[in-house]
Amino acid sequence: MVIIKRPTDIKPSEITDESVYLGRRRFMQGAGVLAAGAMLPAMPATAAERKVLVHDGATPGVQEPPPWLARQIAVATPGPYSTDEKVTPYEWETHYNNFYEFGTDKGDPAKNATDFKSEPWSVEVGGEAEVTGRFTLEDILKPHPLQERIYRLRCVEAWSMVIPWIGFPLSDLIKRFKPTSNAKFVRFQTLLDPKQMPQQRSLFRAIDYPYVEGLRMDEAMNELAFVAVGLYGKHLPPQNGAPLRLVVPWKYGFKGAKSIVKIDFVRNQPMTTWHKQNTHEYGFYSNVNPHVDHPRWSQAHERRLPNSLFDPHVIPTKMFNGYAEQVAYLYKGMDLRKDF
Repeated sequence: MVIIKRPTDIKPSEITDESVYLGRRRFMQGAGVLAAGAMLPAMPATAAERKVLVHDGATPGVQEPPPWLARQIAVATPGPYSTDEKVTPYEWETHYNNFYEFGTDKGDPAKNATDFKSEPWSVEVGGEAEVTGRFTLEDILKPHPLQERIYRLRCVEAWSMVIPWIGFPLSDLIKRFKPTSNAKFVRFQTLLDPKQMPQQRSLFRAIDYPYVEGLRMDEAMNELAFVAVGLYGKHLPPQNGAPLRLVVPWKYGFKGAKSIVKIDFVRNQPMTTWHKQNTHEYGFYSNVNPHVDHPRWSQAHERRLPNSLFDPHVIPTKMFNGYAEQVAYLYKGMDLRKDF
C-alpha cells in the first residue's frame, strides 16, 4: 500500500539514535538479539540472516557528517509515496548489506567500511547537459529541502526490507543540470578508491570496478526516483552508500548506485556493472517482476527481513515492488520478459 504522508506525521529529527522504526509515526527503542534463517525453496537463508547482532547506533571510527548536512537532515519533512508497512530495524539495514567494494558477505560492509571517509566529497557531472563540472556535496545538496520517504527495498536475491530514506527527488537534481534533448539515459558511477575499498584491490574481486548503473531518462525523472543522503533520521553510514546514493524502489536493489562520484547524461544505454557481469541473469531494466524468475531461483516470493526459523516471513512479490501505479506507464508496450 502506498500512502501520502501528512505534515502532522513524525519528523526524522524526532528519531533517537538507537531506535527501531516500527511504523510511519513513531520509533520505539529496540534491544535483544535478532535471529533469522528462513528458507525459500530455491534461495536458502544466508549466514548473515541467521546472525545479525544488535547495534548500539554508532559504528566506531565512522566519520560524522559535516554540521551543515546534519542540520539539513534534522529538519527533513515527511514526503509522499511512503508505505505504511512495518519498517525494518536499523540494525538489519546497517548490518545486512550488499556493497561488494567492502566485501561479498552481508556483514562485510559494516566491518570493512568503518574508516571510510566521505568528507570532503565531490560529484562530477558531464555529458549531454548545459550545466556540467565538478560540484561539492554541499553544492549538490544545499538547494534541496530534504524529506523522508519510506520505501520497500526488494533485492534480486529474494529478500526485502522497508527503509525510511532521507533525501530528495532525483528529478529535482537533474533539472538543475539542464540535460539536452540528446540525453536519453543517465549514468551513475560509484567511487573508485582501492585504498578505502578493499575489494577493489583484491585479486579475487567479484565484479569489475568502478561500479556503474544507469536509468532511462524518463525513469530518472519519475516521481519515485530518489537521491538518498540519510536513513532512519540520520546520515548514511558508509555501508549504505555514504554520502550520496540512488534509490529506485520499483527496481531490484542493485540498481541503487552507492557513494556516487559521477553522473553523466548520455545518448546510448550505458553498460551497467551487473548486466556486463552476466547479461543473461541481470538485465538493464531490472524491474521487480514476480513473473520473471532469476535463472537460479524464483522471484515470485521474498523473505521480508527480519525473519526467523519459526517466522520465515515469506510474502508474495508485487509487480514493480508494489509501485505499478506510479511506474507501469513507463513500460507500456514493452515485453518485460525480454527487456528484464
